[in-house]
Amino acid sequence: MKNFDVVLWDVDGTLLNFSEAEKAAIRSLFSEFGLGECTDEMLSRYSDINRKYWNRLERGEMTKPEILVGRFAEFFAAEGIEPSLCKRFNEAYQLRLGDTIVFCDNSKELAASLAGKVRQYVVSNGTVAAQTKKLKNSGFDKLMDGVFLSEEVGYEKPAKGFFDCVFEEIGPLDKDRVLIVGDSLTSDIAGGACAGIRTCWYNPGGSVNDTEARVDFEIRDLNEVLGIL
Repeated sequence: MKNFDVVLWDVDGTLLNFSEAEKAAIRSLFSEFGLGECTDEMLSRYSDINRKYWNRLERGEMTKPEILVGRFAEFFAAEGIEPSLCKRFNEAYQLRLGDTIVFCDNSKELAASLAGKVRQYVVSNGTVAAQTKKLKNSGFDKLMDGVFLSEEVGYEKPAKGFFDCVFEEIGPLDKDRVLIVGDSLTSDIAGGACAGIRTCWYNPGGSVNDTEARVDFEIRDLNEVLGIL
């Protein structure tokens, strides 16, 4: 490729449609746990709570175990559901997330077309349990040159330590020729900018950047990455 040698891919909301997997997982577990129907309105309320907790993780205000159970504790309390179920529900949820695979755009074909032309790596804050299953079921595990999950790395995006560990592991590189592609301004884009690499914000919904994160490229469709590379 002309401009970049290495592409760092976020998973949830970038390569894979996290929203659809989230809805399917929660609805199926509500049935399995005998909690009745999980309506669209309930899912919307959960998504807002979930986003709030992940933002706390990115800011270093909570640990991952705290946010994983805490989000369900708050959600269950608001919906009048027995909070003692939170831990078991979350454990089941991590595995159930990988059962529904919906690709963003044609992300799998895109990654396959880039294999052997650029080095491609997954960089994700998702749990090892969830992401390992997702990557296997989607086929991305065989298309990537490596996978970096925050639980294993020891740092969460956007921490510079996360990216330092990635760079050390993948060997000598020119940071000017490394591109991170992700949907999160506060995690992927802010982290990439802090780490000194180029950033590509995947923004299919046309959201406004209301953060201070430096966006080098902005795309609505993942196929636009080809023109950047």
